Amino acid sequence: MLRIVRHALIPASCWLLASCGSLPQARVQDTSRTFTTVVVDAGHGGKDNGAYRRYGGAEKSATLDVATRLAAKLRESQFRTVMTRSSDVFVPLDERAAVSNSQKNAIFVSVHFNDSRRRGIHGFETYYHSPIARELAYRIQQHLVTMRGASDRGVKTANFRVLRKAVYPAVLVECGFLSNRSEGAAAKSANYREELADKIAEAIVDERYGKGVYRAPLTASDSAGSSSHGE
Repeated sequence: MLRIVRHALIPASCWLLASCGSLPQARVQDTSRTFTTVVVDAGHGGKDNGAYRRYGGAEKSATLDVATRLAAKLRESQFRTVMTRSSDVFVPLDERAAVSNSQKNAIFVSVHFNDSRRRGIHGFETYYHSPIARELAYRIQQHLVTMRGASDRGVKTANFRVLRKAVYPAVLVECGFLSNRSEGAAAKSANYREELADKIAEAIVDERYGKGVYRAPLTASDSAGSSSHGE
């Protein structure tokens, strides 16, 4: 759950992601056409629940489930994946960025769910900070809004810490509002989380290899050429 301006109330944990500290802007590397590693960041965790709503439960649980499914789908597509957390633990924001920055030839995708005091608000949002991540953000948003009943709240820039400190293309995806009765209930569904992961994975594969490649059968030459992705 990350918004630059929340409706009335923003949990303290989320302000950290948009804090206006004096840390310098990371020097970014455009790996959007070369990346072989995807760092998958499940938002919140441990002592940080993120949003918590009766309809959707704890954000930290939903993000971990979607992130785990996303990482599995990306591995099936021959990418190397790194998760900033794979269990219910608290990981500081700077450490999440450091995990991504320590990789070679990577991108960073952070998974969140949104929240609002206005229960009628719903839809997907995708954020980026560096211009080199703009296309990836738009691609993910375009895939998500093809889901049945989806509402497009747009692609936006943000100064969130995990995006600002990234040296690779980095995006943050808000996978709907836990505070909305419909989206919150859907977020508890394994099928819905699977579809979210599928749409994000397809967008990432499209970004790297072009449309129509996702889930395409590997040829013998493809298999030989992709072996380095898992190293």
